[in-house]
Amino acid sequence: MNALKNKWLWFGAGLAVGVPVFAFGWWLVSPLFFDTEVDEAFPLTENAVIPAGITQADAETVMMTMSKVEVMMDETMPKEMTEATSIALKTGQFADADSFHKGEGTATIYRLSDGSHVLRIEDFKVTNGPDLHVLLSKGPGAGLDVSIEDLGKLKGNVGNQNYAIPDNIDVSQFTSVIIYCQPFKVEFSVAKLN
Repeated sequence: MNALKNKWLWFGAGLAVGVPVFAFGWWLVSPLFFDTEVDEAFPLTENAVIPAGITQADAETVMMTMSKVEVMMDETMPKEMTEATSIALKTGQFADADSFHKGEGTATIYRLSDGSHVLRIEDFKVTNGPDLHVLLSKGPGAGLDVSIEDLGKLKGNVGNQNYAIPDNIDVSQFTSVIIYCQPFKVEFSVAKLN
């Protein structure tokens, strides 16, 4: 009878330890098996006045195209045009951090028509992981001696997404965008900005 009691005691102790260990392990490993896809529209026409007869989608397409064109002009643009223009300031391509942590896509910092800044990530795909964050870095990585700014949790490991950059941040100081795993302190992908 005493041996049967000991078996149940060991079984209960094993469950008490095993269930939380399994749950924690699943939290760490499960992102590797699933993708989270995001497809946010770029906020180009958020504050713009759109002429009659043009759809929001058409206006977004025109604004996206124009934001990537660099043309020197001597003419003064009408106020309505300058208020509706977003400008690409820095851009870079995501690269693999190593043979396991892979990333691709484009990171671009834009100045919007209202003077605010946004980081736009497009055609993006990165190895999924637990608690991934988007960092702006003043160096090539997220080392201890490098100043970084955390823009928040990665919305999805696949797709197009926007991250507002706080007004108190000087975007000219930052040279890379990093997808970073907080629990393991590992870089998953880095885009060097030009």
